Amino acid sequence: SSSSAESLDRLYPAVGSSKPPRKRTTSQCKSEPPLLRTSKRTIYTAGRPPWYNEHGTQSKEAFVIGLGGGSASGKTTVATMIIEALDVPWVVLLSMDSFYKVLTKQQQEQAASNDFNFDHPDAFDFDLIIATLKKLKQGKSVKIPIYDFTTHSRKKEWKTLYGANVIIFEGIMAFADKELLKLLDLKIFVDTDSDIRLVRRLRRDISERGRDIEGVIKQYNKFVKPAFDQYIQPTMRLADIVVPRGSGNTVAIDLIVQHVHSQLEEVRAARAALASAHQCHPLPQTLSVLKSTPQVRGMHTIIRNKETSRDEFIFYSKRLMRLLIEHALSLLPFQSCTVQTPQGHDYEGRTYSGKQITGVSILRAGETMEPALRAVCKDVRIGTILIQTNCNTGEPELHYLRLPKDISEDHVILMDCTVSTGAAAMMAVRVLLDHDVPEDKIFLLSLLMAEMGVHSVAYAFPRVKIITTAVDKKVNDLFRIIPGIGNFGDRYFGTDAPPDWSDDEDALST
Repeated sequence: SSSSAESLDRLYPAVGSSKPPRKRTTSQCKSEPPLLRTSKRTIYTAGRPPWYNEHGTQSKEAFVIGLGGGSASGKTTVATMIIEALDVPWVVLLSMDSFYKVLTKQQQEQAASNDFNFDHPDAFDFDLIIATLKKLKQGKSVKIPIYDFTTHSRKKEWKTLYGANVIIFEGIMAFADKELLKLLDLKIFVDTDSDIRLVRRLRRDISERGRDIEGVIKQYNKFVKPAFDQYIQPTMRLADIVVPRGSGNTVAIDLIVQHVHSQLEEVRAARAALASAHQCHPLPQTLSVLKSTPQVRGMHTIIRNKETSRDEFIFYSKRLMRLLIEHALSLLPFQSCTVQTPQGHDYEGRTYSGKQITGVSILRAGETMEPALRAVCKDVRIGTILIQTNCNTGEPELHYLRLPKDISEDHVILMDCTVSTGAAAMMAVRVLLDHDVPEDKIFLLSLLMAEMGVHSVAYAFPRVKIITTAVDKKVNDLFRIIPGIGNFGDRYFGTDAPPDWSDDEDALST
């Protein structure tokens, strides 16, 4: 009909006649898990790439895969298979189901009686979808609404997602907006027989969403099937790849994975360039090194000595931590103030001019610095970030974080005991920036740093203050600081170091 043609012209960009329309379908998806367990391994999907350019953003925007198709066509299963086959640490799975609009009271009543059309483009908040994808593509964190299908409403709590190398966005209307299409680097349409989709939808809506069979069939005939014919099936012509039979088409999925891997090779090249950037330059002005007094030099001699006992290693490490923390606090902003002494005389002093100080430790070695911070900062708040190195790629991955609320106005003391390449530190800084902590209010503290790590952090985040007790010149092929201190976490906690440990993230052994 002419009205249908007009609606499609509004939604879809012009496509040349050389591409004839083809049939296709898709399905809906559950909220993305923080990890994907397969028969062979566990793939973490909540990490973030650590490599950034001089502006503190990703060297290359994330690669976004759009998965479209009819309801219950198997989009989630295809997405899961792609994630498993890609075998890259930083993947985000984003479902369009999270972005249904908030219903009015009248619309809620219609939804309760299966009379509201959830399969129309107007049911989705495209503005929020586009804004969310843009931020994720830039490597920034986003807040995702949580939709409750049993009550047809958004829950009060929202979930946080972080940027990734690969973003998979799936939904029945994944290709139904011109601006949204511009954000998709690869468009895949999952084509599944309509009878199979109906059976899957019946099973899902009855078992998972508490619907009755009559209501599901009524909704399917009244809304789902007409919407597929009018809005979803015509978008097959926009797809770069059509996957017949959905998850059963392993050949198509292998081809998709090969294409994405070729795109990610460019990211690896950019990472290598960043790792070597500024290595021959003078150390940055944002670096502050504790004065190497005979006492400091003596303590370094003890903790660097491989023959030092664990008890002595812990004792002198704690002494150095205390000196490092106190040195860092002296760099905080202070303002003049006048107080009256017990003798009744005025004293012109100084007082901290910030709002609050928050400590954030990079687990596990960073947490050993918390007692020193608590000892000199009354009522300091503490957060933690867990970053582990992937043994296969040698790159850090973010697995867990717990930060105090409302830290955007705080000065944040970011603590890690050793920094070699700076990858884990950059990842942690990016997390703090995602939580609106100003870059110039972040203090990165470490007992020992390599020049490579100092340059990398300063290159990506030129306003972050870097504070340490010593800087060593070299990093070897295994990213160990030379001459170094050994694996701090293993020496401190008395655990055995794995053969491929690196100084940046001794969380491997946790």
